[in-house]
Amino acid sequence: MRKSERKVAEYILANPDEIIHMRIVDLATEAQVSEPTVVRFCRAVGCSGFQEFKLNLAQQLASSPSFGQIAVTETDTIAEYKRKVFDSTVDTLLKVRDRIDDRALEAAVTAMAASKRVEFFGFGASGAVAADAQHKFFRLQLATAAHSDHHIQNMSAMSMQAGDVVVAISQSGRTKALLRSMSMAKEQGALVVGLAPSGSPVAQQASIPLEVDVEEDIEIYTPLSSRIAHLVVIDVLAIGVAQRKGPQLQEHLLKLKQGLYTLREDKH
Repeated sequence: MRKSERKVAEYILANPDEIIHMRIVDLATEAQVSEPTVVRFCRAVGCSGFQEFKLNLAQQLASSPSFGQIAVTETDTIAEYKRKVFDSTVDTLLKVRDRIDDRALEAAVTAMAASKRVEFFGFGASGAVAADAQHKFFRLQLATAAHSDHHIQNMSAMSMQAGDVVVAISQSGRTKALLRSMSMAKEQGALVVGLAPSGSPVAQQASIPLEVDVEEDIEIYTPLSSRIAHLVVIDVLAIGVAQRKGPQLQEHLLKLKQGLYTLREDKH
C-alpha cells in the first residue's frame, strides 16, 4: 500500500470497533488523509467502497472479537501479551470448531475405532502433536506409535496393512517427506487421515482430510495457534473412538487410572 493508505490501515487496526459507526469523512479526518485515499484503501483490500468495507469489518468483529487486537509487540506488558496470546488461541479454536467437516471427523473416528493399529506422523511442532496423540490413543486398546523421523516413518509406512490407519499431521500441509510416507502407507492398503490446511498437498493426498485452517501471524512474536488446534482435533478423535468402543473400554480406562494412584504422593 501507499504510505497514506497504510495510515488508514493502522488507524482501523487500532480502532476497529469505532470504524463501523463512522462516515468516510470521519475516518479520513481521524487518519489525516483524504476521502479518496480511504476509497483506495478499501479497494486495495478487495472492497468496492467504504460501505462494503464496514459491512465486512462488522461481520469479522462479530465472529472474531479479538480481531486486530492480538498482535504482540515488544512494548507490551505481561498483562497485555498474556491476554493477546489467550485471545488469539481462543479465537482460532472457535474458527476451527465451526469450519471443520463433521462428516470427515465421523469417517476418521469410524476408521480409527475399527483399526487395530494407528500411527501418527509429523515433523517439528507437528511431531510434538503426534507424540501427544500417541499418548492419548495407546490407552484406547490400540497398537499406536508416533514417528517424527523420516526414515522410521518410511519403514513404518511400508509395514502397514489394509485396515491400519496413519494420521499425518502438518501445519503447512506441504512437507515433502511426510507426503512420501503417506504415499507409501496408502500403497500398502492403509487409510491416511490428514490434519492439514484445506487445499494443501497433504489434505489432497489424504484418504480422509481433516482440514484445519489457521491464519498464523508472521511477526516475530507469534503464538502458534495451529499446534493448539491440532491438539484439540486429536482430543475430539480420541473421545469419538472411546465412545465407539463402549463400556468395556471404560472399565479398562478406570483400571489405568487406579494404577496411577500408587505413583502419587498422598494428600496431607
